[in-house]
Amino acid sequence: MIETLQVLMRSATKLTQAGRLSEATQAIQRALSGVGTRPRETPAHALPDTAPMVLDGCVFEVPEPGAAAATPTAAAFTGGTHTHATLTRAYKLFVPPGRAERPRALVVMLHGCTQDPDDFAAGTGMNTCALEQGFVVLYPAQSQDANPSRCWNWFKHNHQQRGSGEPALIASMTTAVMKEQGIDPVRVYVAGLSAGGAMATIVAEAYPDIFAAVGVHSGLPRGAASSVPEALSVMNIGVAGTGQPARSRRVEAASSAHVPTIVFHGDQDRTVHPRNGEQVIAAALGGTAAGAARVEQGVSRQGRRYTRSTHVGEGGSALAEHWLLHGAGHAWSGGQAAGSYTDAAGPDASREMLRFFFEHPLRPPR
Repeated sequence: MIETLQVLMRSATKLTQAGRLSEATQAIQRALSGVGTRPRETPAHALPDTAPMVLDGCVFEVPEPGAAAATPTAAAFTGGTHTHATLTRAYKLFVPPGRAERPRALVVMLHGCTQDPDDFAAGTGMNTCALEQGFVVLYPAQSQDANPSRCWNWFKHNHQQRGSGEPALIASMTTAVMKEQGIDPVRVYVAGLSAGGAMATIVAEAYPDIFAAVGVHSGLPRGAASSVPEALSVMNIGVAGTGQPARSRRVEAASSAHVPTIVFHGDQDRTVHPRNGEQVIAAALGGTAAGAARVEQGVSRQGRRYTRSTHVGEGGSALAEHWLLHGAGHAWSGGQAAGSYTDAAGPDASREMLRFFFEHPLRPPR
């Protein structure tokens, strides 16, 4: 039986994670059938003809002397930097192997505090999903100079609107990758954890012409705070000091667009109060005509109980989903132990977000 590239790549990834590097290498060699290309940024003369295969997680580089094929046959997880206005940030980009039958989707992943793209990719398993489903993943990286804990600055007023600060940088980075990779413009999504989740809500609401849907894990609504003291307050209790909902009155009317939103939040989260997840959903629905939520109880394969509330619009499509994870703390649901802030008990937030995303292509403005 002929083994497919996809199956062999998944097998290689699992073997690598298990430390069985020799077997993983053989799996990759079978998958590539002796054919490969160098990454674009590596000139042909930079690698000797005898250069060995490099195995690093999901990054597979197999040199082929004289190769000139434009289509990569190996997955690439590469780094770079992007500058917009006065801000420069690094990033990692995962591109699955082979030529896609149609333009690929793009998922932008915003890490949480103290994390970086490699950590976030390992914990969420998003690159593995990308290998299986054939989409591109962009991981912008917050710099320690911009925030000592590498948190996205969601709580600063100059990073909460279109055309300003980090949201503008992330949007610019996204459009640059879209152009470079030939991304399908109606299938671009953004997701994040904690501070990354808070920034994801800002970016999605500020740029509804770019992002078709947003995933928020253990995050906060846009405009929840405009200073560090306010940020600490809403993280702890989910409401501003005035008793108003966390969505700040300063930005309440800043966006009339309501981007389809999926939220995951543990009801035992001691870092970001779970009430914030409810408020993300409320902000996402805004004044849209959503009927009563469809509520279902469930249990993950690993035994984690959850309540899933789905808000459906007039056309029958889901405007928002809220997954309340019973007994879960501040961690990516269904995540891998290789990354920080993960909870293996599930349900799998990565796959559920992707399922929700791909049900929501970007709709033209009315």
